[in-house]
Amino acid sequence: MGQKIEFMVVDDHPLFRQGLVSVIENYERYKVIGEANTIDEAIKIVDAHPPQILLVDISLHHENGLELVKIVHSTHPTTFQLVVSMYDEIIYASNALKAGAQGYVMKQEAPETLMQAIETVLNGKIYLSQSMHERLLASLISQDTKKPQVDPITQLSVRELEVFRLIGQGFGVSEIASALNLSGKTINVYRDNIRHKLSITDAGALRKFAIKWMQSREM
Repeated sequence: MGQKIEFMVVDDHPLFRQGLVSVIENYERYKVIGEANTIDEAIKIVDAHPPQILLVDISLHHENGLELVKIVHSTHPTTFQLVVSMYDEIIYASNALKAGAQGYVMKQEAPETLMQAIETVLNGKIYLSQSMHERLLASLISQDTKKPQVDPITQLSVRELEVFRLIGQGFGVSEIASALNLSGKTINVYRDNIRHKLSITDAGALRKFAIKWMQSREM
């Protein structure tokens, strides 16, 4: 048997991470050579022994996993990266690809879908769900129209979207700051950035818009 394809798994939920390792190592030609739950841990392992493919979550103990994707893409460009996350693909997939990932798969997908995503990425192709492929195609087509329909939420960075979601869940500045381990001043900066990007005049209007948007996602 030939040399095994080496994986690394980065996720801050131990049970999910262990389950992911188990699914991967059910295949004889795959081997997990490292696990991490923070960006610093992951970088140390990757620098010491770069895997052929890195599976990474977006949320890592209040850190942004896409920052890890950017770093690895810059320092180890031959390492494939697949984002495996609970966060909505429609919102985050584009940012993941821009950061340097080769694919995006939701955590709730079946193991068979995950393995299909892994195989696709290892073959040098981009993996997205069928619905996301169709959405991107529709977006490309809409560029030829006079007024393409673009969801303004896609303008937000990953951290801005986290703040926006928490606003939509009814949390105040101090609560959001505590949840994200940031200062209230920093949250206010993010909130102002969000308002400008969404062309919303004040914090009250932003709160109403965020709550309405969150409710629409739950339908």
